Amino acid sequence: MTQNIVDDTMSATEARRAATARWWRDAVIYQVYVRSFADSDGDGIGDLAGVRARLPHLVELGVDAVWLTPFYTSPMADFGYDVADYRDVDPIFGSLEDARELVREAHERGLRVIVDVVPNHTSDRHAWFQAALAAGPGSPERARYVFRDGRGEDGSLPPNDWESVFGGPAWTRVPGGQWYLHLFAPEQPDLNWENPEVHAEFEDVLRFWLDLGVDGFRVDVAHGMVKAEGLPDVGFADQVTMLGRTLLPYFDQDGVHEIHRSWRRLLDSYEGDRIAVAEAWAPTPERLALYVRSDEMHQAFNFHYLTVDWDARAKREVIEESLRTSAQVGAPTTWVLSNHDVKRHVTRYGDGEVGVRRARAAALLMLALPGSAYIYQGEELGLAEVQDLPEEFLMDPQRARDPESGRDGCRVPLPWSGDAPPFGFGPGGSWLPMPPHWADLTVERQARDPESMLSLYRAALRIRREHPALGDGTLRWLVGPPGTLVFSREAPPGAGDGTTGDRRLLTCAVNLGDRTVRVPPYGRALLASGPIRPDGECVVLPPDTAVWCEVIGTGDGDGNR
Repeated sequence: MTQNIVDDTMSATEARRAATARWWRDAVIYQVYVRSFADSDGDGIGDLAGVRARLPHLVELGVDAVWLTPFYTSPMADFGYDVADYRDVDPIFGSLEDARELVREAHERGLRVIVDVVPNHTSDRHAWFQAALAAGPGSPERARYVFRDGRGEDGSLPPNDWESVFGGPAWTRVPGGQWYLHLFAPEQPDLNWENPEVHAEFEDVLRFWLDLGVDGFRVDVAHGMVKAEGLPDVGFADQVTMLGRTLLPYFDQDGVHEIHRSWRRLLDSYEGDRIAVAEAWAPTPERLALYVRSDEMHQAFNFHYLTVDWDARAKREVIEESLRTSAQVGAPTTWVLSNHDVKRHVTRYGDGEVGVRRARAAALLMLALPGSAYIYQGEELGLAEVQDLPEEFLMDPQRARDPESGRDGCRVPLPWSGDAPPFGFGPGGSWLPMPPHWADLTVERQARDPESMLSLYRAALRIRREHPALGDGTLRWLVGPPGTLVFSREAPPGAGDGTTGDRRLLTCAVNLGDRTVRVPPYGRALLASGPIRPDGECVVLPPDTAVWCEVIGTGDGDGNR
């Protein structure tokens, strides 16, 4: 898909190699939340063998890569983001051989594999932390983590006022009196990245998985490894409400960038264009762009886009700012609507059918933008947040901060087939209960319905893969009615049609308003998220609807022939 303007003397083979070497610039990457994707052994928990068995779904969907959430050895205090052994697979997910076979088969099917790495903290069951507890204050073992003496006459107060993302103080006291830092759950002690031993350990962990064949890493809390010198107080409470809005002494410190530069050098030493993707919260798009400079990460998640409201002006502002700041460092922009940490966008965008209509339009908008797109498992089925899970199933540690902030509802397992739960998820039940009405949303049923969300995603990804104007490149805004976004994407001259003079444009028009509008036709309609109809020289576009149109000709760049 990636479009590179190459010298006429470049061979076809060289051109293909050049495109492959930049695969990540416009890749569509599918996030698999492993425990909720597919279960192979009947224990109700998804596993690596289940992912492997369902790879044909991803191939038919048309994505380029799969990102796997942590499957490492873990006591599961935070569902795998508390890692006890970074070089092995937890038995509930399978074995190391299962991981090898999954990577091998994914590659055979043309899919790249990205795995999570969790460098900000370990599990409290990790051998290092257990050794730190046994060794005591001032020991080399404790120097791998952030241990401090408490404040007050008897050291009974935390070392500073930092708060955990999951609620409460970010410090826990251990026998003997010292406190250790955990920006998340107490079972997730923060590592001390001022210690060279920590750097060496994670370089070895990265090499382990690169040697196994993975194509890259999604770096969890990429903004959190370095803390401000002296661990100063923040000075106010409810700090989690300011994440991504202001600079905090424990997030987005400048020192993280040297870690990322060292990892980039390691990745570049491997063949195959291996990549790193930053999960980074930064207060401004400019600071986020620092993570994707040419010698650092390849991509960073665009949370500013994920959180923007369903509003034309607000979305355009975020799109323009994202493209501007990423272009300053020569990086692609990423687009994402949902993930395993936020409420599903079908629910965020509105109730019932309104949310579904907007989600369909949002998919065409996202997949028409320049750069790389991320799809969270189940969004291709139009799954909504499950908001009525029984209390006994709610286990997300984030609920300690606020019961309404729990992430369980976006992690309910996928419905594959059949008329009753667990809908082909596995031979047993499912670790979270599945709504009975999902019988209408299974992969099996939607695959037979040309108007389904799944059929829309398959069609959009096929066009995106085949159309030379989509993927990497530039965007040109066009004038549209109030409440709409209209822009064109242009292919290099002659791309894809065997000519040398014609221009090939794809135009995306999205109506985010509450009134039906008329937009210029911009050529032949390729795909629409909902019903549209011609009206003289225009196309009638209802609210919450998007359409892709194509022009091939020698026009003026505005969609005119």
